[in-house]
Amino acid sequence: MTEFRLKTYHICLLLILFIPLILAGCGQAGRSAETISEQFVLRDFDPMINWKAGQTLSLDYTEAMQQGFIIPTTRQTKDGFFDFEFSVKNTGTAPQKFLYKIYYQNESYKFPERGQIDTTKQHPDCWENFYGSWEDVNVTFAETEVIPADKDFHKVSGKFRIVGNPRDEKRYFSGNTNDRWKRNPRVGDYSFLLVVTAEENIKTNKIPAAVQNISLLTPTGFIHPYFYFLYGEGARLKNTIVQKSAKLLKVMANADPGAGIYINPNAFPKEVADKYKADRCGQDSALYRTAAFEQFMHYIDPSTKMNNIPVIEDILGGEYARLDYNWNKRFYRKEELIAITSTVAKRPCETVVSDPVNHKITIRNPKSEFGNWQKQNVGVITRHGMTYGKWTVKCKLTELLNKNNMWNGLTNAIWLITQAQADWNFRRDCNNGGYMANYYGGQQDQRVKNVGYSEIDFEILKTVPYCPSWVLPPAYSYGIDDQYNVQNWNVPFPEEILADDANITVACTNWDMACWDPAEFHDNCYPVTWNGQTFWAHRWDKNYRALTQKTQEPDNELFGSEYYYFQIDWEPTEIIWRIGPSKDKLRVVGYMNDKVTSIANNQMLLIITQEYHNTKWWIGSAYSQDNTPFPGKDYTGEIYEVTVE
Repeated sequence: MTEFRLKTYHICLLLILFIPLILAGCGQAGRSAETISEQFVLRDFDPMINWKAGQTLSLDYTEAMQQGFIIPTTRQTKDGFFDFEFSVKNTGTAPQKFLYKIYYQNESYKFPERGQIDTTKQHPDCWENFYGSWEDVNVTFAETEVIPADKDFHKVSGKFRIVGNPRDEKRYFSGNTNDRWKRNPRVGDYSFLLVVTAEENIKTNKIPAAVQNISLLTPTGFIHPYFYFLYGEGARLKNTIVQKSAKLLKVMANADPGAGIYINPNAFPKEVADKYKADRCGQDSALYRTAAFEQFMHYIDPSTKMNNIPVIEDILGGEYARLDYNWNKRFYRKEELIAITSTVAKRPCETVVSDPVNHKITIRNPKSEFGNWQKQNVGVITRHGMTYGKWTVKCKLTELLNKNNMWNGLTNAIWLITQAQADWNFRRDCNNGGYMANYYGGQQDQRVKNVGYSEIDFEILKTVPYCPSWVLPPAYSYGIDDQYNVQNWNVPFPEEILADDANITVACTNWDMACWDPAEFHDNCYPVTWNGQTFWAHRWDKNYRALTQKTQEPDNELFGSEYYYFQIDWEPTEIIWRIGPSKDKLRVVGYMNDKVTSIANNQMLLIITQEYHNTKWWIGSAYSQDNTPFPGKDYTGEIYEVTVE
């Protein structure tokens, strides 16, 4: 009995000693360890005591059209702020105040703070990083209460949030209004830097004004506070402690397809929009605030007129074959052809539908009728601009080929486009000759130092690769127009075309506006190698505004399956295009970096479309849009998820 009591006593004693360690460990999760300076000790820095470590924050779209994304909002924390705290111990001989400031930075999409050649200097592009501090930039270092020299730790607490245009740059203002949505917060991981210093360092201006107030410019530009305090003069400042929290905040965007479709007043006037509004589609104020998408209206270039055969056919559901294509291509007289351009919707909400139950958007290319000839482009566009991110779309867009591998004339496109071609959305300067000034403009277009246009594309259609150069143009044999001998006009395609008969082309394009800054800028065909893969890049000439890479992929897999994923991974120094059957099984189909092309750094929107391209844009294509029948049935596509991470 005595032995049992002794064992029980030892167990209880161990528990008494061990439980405080467990509780202390739980209480310290995400908090910083002690750091000592000459006059004080700092510990327990936690930048977000009201946000669970590891929990992803999904951007709140509710009011983001007017004020930009805010991290967090009142739907995510009690008062729409992160609560932070730290503890400080005064080791001096007299009571004193300390001054402190919190900085944050997006770590996922940034340039390094230090120069790559001279690490003692700030990286020339790191001022582009998304970083900030207090929302009011004029508030520099905040003061603690007077901390007694009692050798005890005293808790300091406060609040902050992440907002757009955190440096209050005037380029993003309209008059006196800070349009924070013009420089929205980025997705990805955010870090947090706490700086605590003695009062004398502020009074004697030992910390530069442009570090205290991040909106201020020096003769060489902005001073990045992370560089200054981690690697620059601030890292050696006396009576100053700098702590970078191990606790990160992960932010993502989820543009809900079921939250409605807004109709832009520039596309349709209010009276038309009101007349044809539908459930979850229109111009009402609620949709203006909450819809993540609007109906996209293509610009139709009048010079892209087609002379189309007067044939209506359900290509995907019927027996249409190459024999039919070749006959129709050859034996309609010129006066029988239908001279048209592709069209856009005449009424809003008819060809785009938002489903709030299944959280999806349906887009529909309507069928054509005799006398009402149409090849109508359809699509949606996001409404909130962002810079960088992994833009991933889960969708089932229309199939492009039928069982006879005949093309229906459509291009399925998932693409990023500039949010505005305005000064506030200019790309970084192009210093070697400048950009071509306009998207349209031809070879004689002037060159300018900066432009607002940017575009990154998936364009998926039936065409040919341009590289290696021997495949362009393919050596087609056209035969002769002899109706009585089928072998004379139904001429087989070249072997290199037939080898990809069941495939479609996934074209990955970056519109760099022909900026010559990249060290390996080229025209014609050349290989780009990355992670053991080689991608053939093509640019027509040195003034051509885009660089394209193509792969041949099975139509039945991309658009015949239940759904498929398409991802544009847009980073400061590279772009990666991925596709796959699931998010964890994506494969790379295109890669470019800043050595071969100029990577955009402005805000863009995402567009998802099914459109009738003029095949004159795609030289060497086996099938011509002019000779592809008008649609005899609707072609539909469904969009299930759009995320940016």
